[in-house]
Amino acid sequence: MSVYYGSIEAGGTKFVLAIADEHFNIIKKCKFSTTTPQETISKTIKYFKENRVSAIGLGSFGPIDLNLSSKTYGYITSTPKVGWKNINLVGQLKEALDIPIYFTTDVNASAYGEMKNTGIKNLVYLTIGTGIGGAAIQNGYFIGGIGHSEMGHQRINRHKDDFTFEGICPFHGDCLEGVAAGPSLKARTGILGEKIPSDDSIWDILSYYIAQAAINATLTLAPECVILGGGVMEKSNMISLTQKHFISMLNNYIDLPCSVEKYIRLPTVKENGSATLGNFCLAYSLFTKK
Repeated sequence: MSVYYGSIEAGGTKFVLAIADEHFNIIKKCKFSTTTPQETISKTIKYFKENRVSAIGLGSFGPIDLNLSSKTYGYITSTPKVGWKNINLVGQLKEALDIPIYFTTDVNASAYGEMKNTGIKNLVYLTIGTGIGGAAIQNGYFIGGIGHSEMGHQRINRHKDDFTFEGICPFHGDCLEGVAAGPSLKARTGILGEKIPSDDSIWDILSYYIAQAAINATLTLAPECVILGGGVMEKSNMISLTQKHFISMLNNYIDLPCSVEKYIRLPTVKENGSATLGNFCLAYSLFTKK
């Protein structure tokens, strides 16, 4: 009998659902806007009732509760997204579908997908999009104690031309997410990021902040590479600008395991599929206990 696995990318902007066969080939995929919890979760349940799978990998926006011994395990907790605070996401899905669900952050799922696709078991993944999140895998396992990392809210040094911008993070103002996430572009300029020319100086400012996050990850976790995903990094010159700032900041303090072009790099899974692949693999690991 054929075995199928499900993926849920639960994003603050949209949900992406997918089904794969036992070789992780995508059979079906759909996406819809993240609206109210009731409407969004109902659509998800309906999809997987119509397309049965043996297990689901769920990578969610957060913060989320990953502590299996916690009373609120499976919840989206203190999110700034209106209406989604303290929502029992996993509980509602498991009650309706009655199948195993591997629950983690959306960026953890992306990191896991990259590990599976590249074979690299020590890496850091940063997603730079509507928000900023980070994940690290060491020796094939996620890092974390009672919860998950929040690399997007680390403190960074301000760019010399950006001191007057207060930042958009509702909790911290000018943390990394507050000054480098996609919405910070419109907050500064009044223009959506995709409409800002590649040669605008704002991209140098954002890459300066992202490079600091890569430096912090390098000196803290010593990964084999730092992978930068998310919509902001799709701007054609962002990866090269970030690499340039990274080399300048590192200042030859340590030797990298490879060239900066291989060390600071974009995801290898095509079409923003890192999280989907990661979810399939996590669902497989849960279903087979491997």
